[in-house]
Amino acid sequence: MIDGPAPVSIRRPTRVALFITCFNDLLFPQVGVATVRVLERLGVTLEFPPDQTCCGQMHFNTGYRDQALPMVQRFVRQFEQYERVVTPSASCAAMIRFHYPVLAADSGDLVLQADVAALVPRVLELTELLVDDLGVTDVGASFDAAVALHPTCHSIRALDIGDRPRRLLEGVDGLHLVDLPGADQCCGFGGTFAVKNADVSVAMGQDKLAAITASGADVLTAADTSCLLHLGGLLARASVPTRVLHLAEILAGDRHE
Repeated sequence: MIDGPAPVSIRRPTRVALFITCFNDLLFPQVGVATVRVLERLGVTLEFPPDQTCCGQMHFNTGYRDQALPMVQRFVRQFEQYERVVTPSASCAAMIRFHYPVLAADSGDLVLQADVAALVPRVLELTELLVDDLGVTDVGASFDAAVALHPTCHSIRALDIGDRPRRLLEGVDGLHLVDLPGADQCCGFGGTFAVKNADVSVAMGQDKLAAITASGADVLTAADTSCLLHLGGLLARASVPTRVLHLAEILAGDRHE
Protein backbone atom coordinates (compact mmCIF):
# COMPACT_ATOMS: atom_id res chain seq x y z
CA MET A 1 0.00 0.00 0.00
CA ILE A 2 1.36 3.42 -0.94
CA ASP A 3 1.11 5.89 1.88
CA GLY A 4 -0.04 9.46 1.23
CA PRO A 5 1.98 12.46 2.35
CA ALA A 6 2.65 12.47 6.06
CA PRO A 7 0.60 14.95 8.10
CA VAL A 8 2.38 18.27 8.36
CA SER A 9 2.51 20.09 11.65
CA ILE A 10 1.95 23.82 11.55
CA ARG A 11 5.04 25.51 12.87
CA ARG A 12 3.31 26.51 16.05
CA PRO A 13 0.29 25.02 17.87
CA THR A 14 -2.82 26.46 16.30
CA ARG A 15 -6.55 26.33 15.80
CA VAL A 16 -7.46 26.90 12.17
CA ALA A 17 -10.82 28.26 11.09
CA LEU A 18 -12.21 28.31 7.57
CA PHE A 19 -13.65 31.59 6.31
CA ILE A 20 -15.46 30.43 3.21
CA THR A 21 -16.76 33.89 2.11
CA CYS A 22 -20.34 34.55 1.04
CA PHE A 23 -19.45 34.41 -2.66
CA ASN A 24 -18.08 30.87 -2.41
CA ASP A 25 -20.79 29.76 0.00
CA LEU A 26 -23.58 30.84 -2.33
CA LEU A 27 -22.12 30.14 -5.77
CA PHE A 28 -19.11 27.82 -5.39
CA PRO A 29 -19.63 25.62 -2.30
CA GLN A 30 -17.40 22.96 -3.86
CA VAL A 31 -14.42 25.27 -3.28
CA GLY A 32 -14.97 25.07 0.46
CA VAL A 33 -15.19 21.30 0.28
CA ALA A 34 -11.96 21.18 -1.72
CA THR A 35 -10.18 23.47 0.74
CA VAL A 36 -11.13 21.22 3.64
CA ARG A 37 -10.01 18.14 1.72
CA VAL A 38 -6.59 19.58 0.92
CA LEU A 39 -5.88 20.74 4.45
CA GLU A 40 -7.19 17.60 6.15
CA ARG A 41 -4.95 15.54 3.86
CA LEU A 42 -2.07 17.50 5.35
CA GLY A 43 -3.18 16.83 8.91
CA VAL A 44 -4.91 20.15 9.56
CA THR A 45 -8.26 20.02 11.33
CA LEU A 46 -10.44 22.92 10.35
CA GLU A 47 -13.19 24.50 12.38
CA PHE A 48 -16.09 26.33 10.77
CA PRO A 49 -17.79 29.09 12.73
CA PRO A 50 -21.39 28.71 11.45
CA ASP A 51 -22.44 32.32 12.05
CA GLN A 52 -19.84 33.86 9.74
CA THR A 53 -21.15 36.16 7.03
CA CYS A 54 -19.88 38.58 4.36
CA CYS A 55 -16.58 40.37 4.93
CA GLY A 56 -18.15 43.63 3.71
CA GLN A 57 -15.94 44.13 0.69
CA MET A 58 -18.76 45.07 -1.68
CA HIS A 59 -20.12 47.61 0.79
CA PHE A 60 -16.69 49.13 1.39
CA ASN A 61 -15.81 49.33 -2.30
CA THR A 62 -19.04 51.13 -3.14
CA GLY A 63 -18.71 53.68 -0.35
CA TYR A 64 -21.06 52.20 2.24
CA ARG A 65 -18.57 52.22 5.08
CA ASP A 66 -21.16 52.53 7.83
CA GLN A 67 -22.86 49.38 6.58
CA ALA A 68 -19.54 47.54 6.32
CA LEU A 69 -18.53 48.23 9.93
CA PRO A 70 -20.97 45.73 11.54
CA MET A 71 -19.48 43.04 9.33
CA VAL A 72 -16.02 43.87 10.65
CA GLN A 73 -17.33 43.61 14.20
CA ARG A 74 -19.03 40.30 13.44
CA PHE A 75 -15.93 38.88 11.77
CA VAL A 76 -13.86 39.70 14.85
CA ARG A 77 -16.39 38.01 17.15
CA GLN A 78 -16.50 34.90 14.97
CA PHE A 79 -12.77 34.44 14.47
CA GLU A 80 -10.87 36.12 17.31
CA GLN A 81 -10.38 32.83 19.16
CA TYR A 82 -8.42 31.24 16.31
CA GLU A 83 -4.71 31.43 15.72
CA ARG A 84 -5.17 31.04 11.98
CA VAL A 85 -8.07 31.89 9.68
CA VAL A 86 -7.76 30.55 6.14
CA THR A 87 -9.82 31.63 3.16
CA PRO A 88 -9.82 30.44 -0.48
CA SER A 89 -10.34 34.02 -1.63
CA ALA A 90 -7.48 36.42 -2.21
CA SER A 91 -9.99 39.22 -2.71
CA CYS A 92 -11.64 38.80 0.70
CA ALA A 93 -8.29 38.24 2.42
CA ALA A 94 -7.11 41.56 0.98
CA MET A 95 -10.26 43.28 2.22
CA ILE A 96 -9.61 42.07 5.74
CA ARG A 97 -5.89 42.72 5.73
CA PHE A 98 -5.88 46.21 4.29
CA HIS A 99 -9.31 47.72 4.84
CA TYR A 100 -10.44 46.37 8.22
CA PRO A 101 -7.84 48.52 10.01
CA VAL A 102 -9.15 51.54 8.10
CA LEU A 103 -12.76 50.87 9.09
CA ALA A 104 -11.79 50.19 12.69
CA ALA A 105 -9.84 53.45 12.84
CA ASP A 106 -12.72 55.40 11.30
CA SER A 107 -15.08 53.99 13.93
CA GLY A 108 -13.12 55.56 16.79
CA ASP A 109 -13.61 52.35 18.78
CA LEU A 110 -10.26 51.69 20.44
CA VAL A 111 -11.22 48.17 21.49
CA LEU A 112 -12.20 47.26 17.93
CA GLN A 113 -8.97 48.77 16.62
CA ALA A 114 -6.94 46.60 18.99
CA ASP A 115 -8.97 43.48 18.17
CA VAL A 116 -8.59 44.03 14.41
CA ALA A 117 -4.86 44.68 14.75
CA ALA A 118 -4.47 41.40 16.64
CA LEU A 119 -6.60 39.33 14.26
CA VAL A 120 -5.63 40.62 10.80
CA PRO A 121 -2.11 39.08 10.73
CA ARG A 122 -3.68 35.68 11.43
CA VAL A 123 -5.93 35.77 8.37
CA LEU A 124 -4.28 33.99 5.43
CA GLU A 125 -5.23 33.20 1.87
CA LEU A 126 -5.04 29.45 1.17
CA THR A 127 -1.71 29.46 -0.69
CA GLU A 128 -0.11 31.54 2.06
CA LEU A 129 -1.14 28.98 4.66
CA LEU A 130 0.08 26.07 2.55
CA VAL A 131 3.43 27.48 1.47
CA ASP A 132 4.35 29.75 4.38
CA ASP A 133 2.80 28.14 7.45
CA LEU A 134 2.82 24.49 6.45
CA GLY A 135 5.95 24.73 4.35
CA VAL A 136 4.61 22.58 1.50
CA THR A 137 4.34 22.96 -2.25
CA ASP A 138 3.48 19.30 -2.89
CA VAL A 139 0.10 18.60 -1.30
CA GLY A 140 -0.21 15.06 -2.66
CA ALA A 141 -2.42 16.05 -5.58
CA SER A 142 -2.92 14.60 -9.05
CA PHE A 143 -4.66 16.30 -11.96
CA ASP A 144 -4.24 15.24 -15.57
CA ALA A 145 -4.80 18.34 -17.70
CA ALA A 146 -3.15 21.37 -19.27
CA VAL A 147 -3.76 24.22 -16.85
CA ALA A 148 -3.33 27.98 -17.20
CA LEU A 149 -3.06 30.17 -14.11
CA HIS A 150 -4.78 33.55 -14.00
CA PRO A 151 -3.07 35.55 -11.21
CA THR A 152 -5.91 37.73 -10.00
CA CYS A 153 -5.40 41.41 -9.27
CA HIS A 154 -6.05 41.10 -5.54
CA SER A 155 -3.69 38.16 -5.25
CA ILE A 156 -0.70 39.78 -6.96
CA ARG A 157 -1.29 43.50 -6.41
CA ALA A 158 -2.76 43.52 -2.91
CA LEU A 159 -1.70 40.33 -1.13
CA ASP A 160 1.52 39.89 -3.12
CA ILE A 161 1.22 36.10 -3.02
CA GLY A 162 3.76 35.96 -5.81
CA ASP A 163 4.51 32.55 -7.25
CA ARG A 164 2.89 30.50 -4.45
CA PRO A 165 0.00 29.29 -6.66
CA ARG A 166 2.39 28.39 -9.47
CA ARG A 167 4.66 26.47 -7.11
CA LEU A 168 1.69 24.51 -5.80
CA LEU A 169 0.52 23.69 -9.32
CA GLU A 170 4.01 22.56 -10.28
CA GLY A 171 3.81 20.02 -7.45
CA VAL A 172 0.68 18.36 -8.86
CA ASP A 173 1.25 15.01 -10.57
CA GLY A 174 0.08 14.85 -14.21
CA LEU A 175 -0.58 18.58 -14.47
CA HIS A 176 0.91 20.45 -17.41
CA LEU A 177 1.19 24.14 -16.55
CA VAL A 178 0.94 26.28 -19.67
CA ASP A 179 1.83 29.93 -20.04
CA LEU A 180 -0.99 32.44 -20.21
CA PRO A 181 -0.13 35.45 -22.43
CA GLY A 182 -0.54 38.72 -20.52
CA ALA A 183 -1.23 36.75 -17.37
CA ASP A 184 -0.87 39.74 -15.04
CA GLN A 185 -3.47 41.81 -16.89
CA CYS A 186 -6.85 42.33 -15.22
CA CYS A 187 -9.70 40.16 -16.46
CA GLY A 188 -12.14 43.06 -16.14
CA PHE A 189 -14.33 41.71 -13.33
CA GLY A 190 -13.41 44.02 -10.46
CA GLY A 191 -16.49 43.22 -8.39
CA THR A 192 -19.05 46.00 -8.80
CA PHE A 193 -16.92 47.42 -11.63
CA ALA A 194 -18.36 44.69 -13.86
CA VAL A 195 -21.86 45.94 -13.05
CA LYS A 196 -21.21 49.67 -13.31
CA ASN A 197 -18.91 49.47 -16.33
CA ALA A 198 -20.19 46.40 -18.12
CA ASP A 199 -18.93 47.30 -21.60
CA VAL A 200 -15.38 47.95 -20.41
CA SER A 201 -15.48 44.85 -18.21
CA VAL A 202 -16.52 42.61 -21.11
CA ALA A 203 -13.92 44.15 -23.44
CA MET A 204 -11.17 43.42 -20.91
CA GLY A 205 -12.56 39.92 -20.47
CA GLN A 206 -12.49 39.35 -24.21
CA ASP A 207 -8.78 40.18 -24.27
CA LYS A 208 -8.22 37.62 -21.53
CA LEU A 209 -10.41 35.14 -23.40
CA ALA A 210 -8.16 35.42 -26.45
CA ALA A 211 -5.12 34.74 -24.26
CA ILE A 212 -6.76 31.71 -22.68
CA THR A 213 -7.63 30.29 -26.08
CA ALA A 214 -4.08 30.89 -27.32
CA SER A 215 -2.65 29.05 -24.30
CA GLY A 216 -4.32 25.78 -25.28
CA ALA A 217 -5.34 25.18 -21.67
CA ASP A 218 -7.95 22.58 -20.78
CA VAL A 219 -8.53 24.32 -17.47
CA LEU A 220 -8.18 27.89 -16.23
CA THR A 221 -7.50 28.29 -12.53
CA ALA A 222 -7.13 31.16 -10.08
CA ALA A 223 -7.20 31.99 -6.36
CA ASP A 224 -10.51 33.87 -6.73
CA THR A 225 -13.80 32.43 -7.94
CA SER A 226 -15.06 35.94 -8.72
CA CYS A 227 -12.68 36.26 -11.66
CA LEU A 228 -13.42 32.68 -12.67
CA LEU A 229 -17.15 33.44 -12.70
CA HIS A 230 -16.53 36.32 -15.10
CA LEU A 231 -14.17 34.42 -17.36
CA GLY A 232 -16.17 31.21 -17.19
CA GLY A 233 -19.22 33.05 -18.46
CA LEU A 234 -17.28 34.52 -21.36
CA LEU A 235 -15.78 31.13 -22.21
CA ALA A 236 -19.19 29.48 -22.18
CA ARG A 237 -20.75 32.14 -24.38
CA ALA A 238 -17.93 31.79 -26.87
CA SER A 239 -18.30 27.97 -26.79
CA VAL A 240 -14.66 27.60 -25.74
CA PRO A 241 -14.27 24.19 -24.02
CA THR A 242 -11.79 25.42 -21.39
CA ARG A 243 -13.16 24.77 -17.89
CA VAL A 244 -12.65 27.02 -14.89
CA LEU A 245 -11.66 25.56 -11.52
CA HIS A 246 -10.49 27.22 -8.33
CA LEU A 247 -6.95 26.30 -7.34
CA ALA A 248 -8.25 24.38 -4.32
CA GLU A 249 -10.30 22.11 -6.58
CA ILE A 250 -7.18 21.10 -8.48
CA LEU A 251 -5.16 20.57 -5.30
CA ALA A 252 -7.94 18.42 -3.86
CA GLY A 253 -7.35 15.66 -6.43
CA ASP A 254 -5.63 12.88 -4.49
CA ARG A 255 -2.84 11.11 -6.40
CA HIS A 256 -3.38 7.90 -4.41
CA GLU A 257 -7.08 7.46 -5.11
